[in-house]
Amino acid sequence: MRHIYEAAHTIEANLLKGLLETEGIEVFVNGEYLQGGIGDLPVSGIITLSVEEDDADAALKAIEAYEAGEYELKSS
Repeated sequence: MRHIYEAAHTIEANLLKGLLETEGIEVFVNGEYLQGGIGDLPVSGIITLSVEEDDADAALKAIEAYEAGEYELKSS
């Protein structure tokens, strides 16, 4: 597994997880349940997304397109 993205919060992490899953990419959200420890844990870098090494490039391209406002959902 390769870490590909550091999310600001669990909502963003799960939004991107869903986006990547529509692309057929299996995603794992790391640290999702650690957000409640803020104050005892560092504020950044807690919630990350990981994908299989073979899917990393496609996942990064989809996230970049989303952040640029250019992502289009695939038709089913």
